[in-house]
Amino acid sequence: MKAPEASMSVLMMSLASAAAMAMGLAPHPETGESHKDKNMAKFNIDLLLVLKEKTKGNLNAEEERFLNHVIQDLQMKFVDLKA
Repeated sequence: MKAPEASMSVLMMSLASAAAMAMGLAPHPETGESHKDKNMAKFNIDLLLVLKEKTKGNLNAEEERFLNHVIQDLQMKFVDLKA
């Protein structure tokens, strides 16, 4: 199986997937098990925020929309975890 091409979108999805797994929203791909690790979820969301800040003005419109949507969606799900 050929690995996907490295791109900004793949990087964003990788971090978003890690956050989703840490919130227990998606099973781990190797074990199939889900568990919650709020600290790791916050860490991955924070990494996406750093990526957003450091790439400001350098993303195309589609990448920027995607990153903003992913961050907003994950933040809302994270808040729901604390409730």
